[in-house]
Amino acid sequence: MTISNRLDSYLTAQNISFQVIEHDHSASSIGSAITAKIPLNQIAKAVILKDHEDRKLMAVLPAKNKISLSAINDELMGSYTLLKEKEVYRMFSDCENGAIPPVGDAFNIHMICDESLDKLDYVYIEAGDHQKLLRINHDNFEIMTAKSKHLRFSSEVFH
Repeated sequence: MTISNRLDSYLTAQNISFQVIEHDHSASSIGSAITAKIPLNQIAKAVILKDHEDRKLMAVLPAKNKISLSAINDELMGSYTLLKEKEVYRMFSDCENGAIPPVGDAFNIHMICDESLDKLDYVYIEAGDHQKLLRINHDNFEIMTAKSKHLRFSSEVFH
C-alpha cells in the first residue's frame, strides 16, 4: 500500500510539501518511530473518538503520550469515548489497519490537536500504511491543524 488516497489528495490541494520516510514494517506509531529512528515525541498519532450523538472527533497527540478523555471532555464539555476498532477500520478503508494519518480535514473529521505538537520543527505522521511516514515542517503542520482546537489533553507515557 502507498499513501492514503484521501491524504494524498488533501496534501496536494493544500499545497503541503512533505518528505516520505520509508522504514521497516511496524505495527504501531511507536514501532514506526523506532524503526525509522525518529524521536517518539515527533510522531503524531490519531485517536478516534465519538460522543453520545455519534459525532466523530480525531484527537492528534504525540505517539509516546497517553490520551486523557477526562481532559478532553472537560475542555469540550462533551462525553467522548474511544471508537471501536472495527468502526475505525471502516472509516479509514484506504489505510492499513492502525496506520491512520492524523489529518482530520483529509477525512472530513473534526480534529483537536495536543499543543505539545505545536512547538516542534518537524512532525512525522503515518501515511496510511505501516512502512511510510511523512515528515512535515512546522509551517505546513500549522496549515494542517489550522481548523483544530489546540489544547493539552495528553501526558507522556515513555520518557
